[in-house]
Order: sequence, then structure tokens, then C-alpha cells
Amino acid sequence: MPSELFAYADAQMVDAILRNLLSNALKFTPANGAITISAESDGTMTAVSVADTGIGIPETMLRDVFRVDVKISRKGTAGETGTGLGLVLCKEFIEQNNGTLNVTSHVGEGTTFTFTLPLSQ
Repeated sequence: MPSELFAYADAQMVDAILRNLLSNALKFTPANGAITISAESDGTMTAVSVADTGIGIPETMLRDVFRVDVKISRKGTAGETGTGLGLVLCKEFIEQNNGTLNVTSHVGEGTTFTFTLPLSQ
């Protein structure tokens, strides 16, 4: 992996995206779990992944996590609450920067959110 990766995006939006994804990973990963951040580039897009070994997202909830018209909110491993809007905003911010946001998850094993951003305008 290169020591530096770049993307063409609004820095404040990317900061908000990363804070939200990391906050969720911390909220839903038990104390003995792990969170991994990785990034790579294919020459046109930079992909950033936030993976955790947390509780995972059930399949029935997974299809709706980015929908504004469906309220999804769960308590974290320490009873933390949320509004259920963070992932909706992340998707909106990423799309405003010409990127994509995807999720894979397995209950009891963890979740990985991956977003892409272009390298240039």
C-alpha cells in the first residue's frame, strides 16, 4: 500500500464520513474487538474501508441502512443510542463527491463499510 493516497473531495465532508463510520464501529464493537482502517487506489478512485469485529447488522436491516425513509437505530454494545441518520448522511456526502458507499456485514462477525472517491475532478 502506498504511504500516501489522494482523492478529490470536500475535506470537511470526508472528515464527517470518517468520524461517523469510526464512531459506529466503536459503538458496535465489544471491548475485545478490533477496528481496521484501510485504503487503496486503482488509479481512478481511492477506496477507504472501515472494518470491525462487532455485532454485525442483520440482513433485514442491512438493505435499509442508507434509506432516509426508514428509521434504523440500535443500541450499541454499551447501551449507546443514535439517531439512525449518520449512514444516510454519509451516503449523501459521498455521492455529492462523486463516490459510492457499500456495506458488507455478518451478524456476530462484524461489518465493513467501504467508500470510494475519485482521484480527480
